[in-house]
Amino acid sequence: MVGTIFDLPVELQIFYAVLGFSWTVYLWEAYLSYRQRRIYRSTTHVPHELGKIMDSATFEKSRLYQLDKSNFSFWSGLYSEIEGTMILLLGGIPFLWAFAGSVTNRFGFGSEYEITQSLVFLTLATLFSALTGLPWSLYNTFVIEEKHGFNQQTLGFFLRDAVKKFVVTQCILLPVTSLLLYIIKIGGDYFFIYAWLFTLAVSLILVTIYADYIAPLFDKFTVLPEGNLKTDIEAMAKSINFPLTKIYVVEGSKRSSHSNAYFYGFFKNKRIVLFDTLLEDFSPLNKNIEPQPDQPESEDTNGEPKARPKIKKQGCNNSEILAVLGHELGHWKLGHTIKNIIISQMNSFLCFFLFAALIGRKELFEAFGFNASQPTLIGLMIIFQFIFSPYNELLSFCLTVLSRRFEFQADEFALRMGKASELYSALIKLNKDNLGFPVADWLFSMWHYSHPPLLERLRALGNEKQD
Repeated sequence: MVGTIFDLPVELQIFYAVLGFSWTVYLWEAYLSYRQRRIYRSTTHVPHELGKIMDSATFEKSRLYQLDKSNFSFWSGLYSEIEGTMILLLGGIPFLWAFAGSVTNRFGFGSEYEITQSLVFLTLATLFSALTGLPWSLYNTFVIEEKHGFNQQTLGFFLRDAVKKFVVTQCILLPVTSLLLYIIKIGGDYFFIYAWLFTLAVSLILVTIYADYIAPLFDKFTVLPEGNLKTDIEAMAKSINFPLTKIYVVEGSKRSSHSNAYFYGFFKNKRIVLFDTLLEDFSPLNKNIEPQPDQPESEDTNGEPKARPKIKKQGCNNSEILAVLGHELGHWKLGHTIKNIIISQMNSFLCFFLFAALIGRKELFEAFGFNASQPTLIGLMIIFQFIFSPYNELLSFCLTVLSRRFEFQADEFALRMGKASELYSALIKLNKDNLGFPVADWLFSMWHYSHPPLLERLRALGNEKQD
């Protein structure tokens, strides 16, 4: 008689269910990526409705860039899945835990010092992850990003930056983890409430101090100089009662030519951060660009006018930057930031509550090779990373759908501020600067895109600008 998985011991059922779900998710993601790669390979000409806003040279560059990124993602994802599977099958987690115990024993800390052993385990695990991920990161930066003109880093800068990130991460991760484990140990029956409040406090502190104390360790931040742009940003913020205190420009160009903008801070202390690559007048990438003489538009084989290729400046002009910030401030004015925080904290509380209900189940630990002990850190890893994985996938999809809805609403907010035309042209410029591919498979887009595809956003803006 052929047995089934349900005839196995409970701990083996859990183990194979976790492994099976992990591969199911991977195969689903691989299928979605395959659908999108078909789009990249088959869509070799600019679609008719994009003919006036995207030239064929830029379209081809974006197609090849996204195709390279997709192929890289396939192989790196496959490696990651195989690595994770081998770690589980070969007992890598209990092995590393035992090794961490032997390290602490050498310094006179016995098994009763579980938190100390947990910190050694965490350091070794993150070091292993950093080392195994380093070749992939190097290839992505110095082959793919370099090939397509985005990388601005030297190898020495990259390696120093990687070491600095690892050290800073450990300086934050280890104290926070030790305090969390201590709270769980002494918290009694309601430890999940205290653990949730602690993680809430930590997240709020990190959001508050990140741009002032952590980000400057990696990038140079300067106050936006006095001028029309600063005056106009301050006026726009005042018009919607946004409590703006400072505007920074971050030197993103020393890493990459990709651009971005964001705001941060709580209550009456909001700051705006603009990447120098977003600002047409600030980007160092524009220094060597010479003005190009006007050329007549050419026609495609169907007699339709098409955009002419030209050397253009990186970033947006002042009016377009104001439109982009109008969109970003729309997120604040419409309460999207607060809503995301509330959703995140409700999810965090639920997860800690369920963790409290499951942490006592020995079979969960036995499923991953912990037969003689039930370390709290291992319980957090098993439950949050493995047991909650189906829930996490569903939540991620729902948040992606919600994010797209928020993006449309923020675009509409900018439109109501009278900046539809400027936002329209800014979206086109940013798509070109970042080599975004404007054609997406509907299923891939639905599952992955936290921002609506370019064409959908332009249609929603009412096709205010067509140049």
